[in-house]
Amino acid sequence: MPGASPRGTYLVIADALRKEIKEGWITAALPSEAQLMRDHNVSRTTVRRALALLQDEGLIRSVPGAGRVVSGTSDQRPLVERMTELITATPLAVGDPYPSEARLCEHFEASRTAVRRALAQMEGQGLLATVQGKGRTVRALPASSQSS
Repeated sequence: MPGASPRGTYLVIADALRKEIKEGWITAALPSEAQLMRDHNVSRTTVRRALALLQDEGLIRSVPGAGRVVSGTSDQRPLVERMTELITATPLAVGDPYPSEARLCEHFEASRTAVRRALAQMEGQGLLATVQGKGRTVRALPASSQSS
């Protein structure tokens, strides 16, 4: 942003995001804080103030593992739950390849960091196995689908 805004830079950013949401340019996940910092050439604190304002207005909300999303537009469950459900919804069998990080980021509109965190949780639960150079495979079915 060239020059200082007399109104407060965070208010200008909040207005821009509000307009993009209302006009349908942002319909689910908002850009990451890092992306907003680059787009507006501001500090993380400024971006967080703008996002906090929109969250206080009820326009956006924070979803663990997925970032900030437009309120009322997406699944509110944690990312790890939605990624685990992918095993049964697809359906995948033990030994089948699990989708790549890039495909998961795109499908769930989540950051690579959030996807990696969820994948690590799934590996810790024994649902996925990683083979160096070959990717991840389904190691076990989620508990709810084994009893079916």
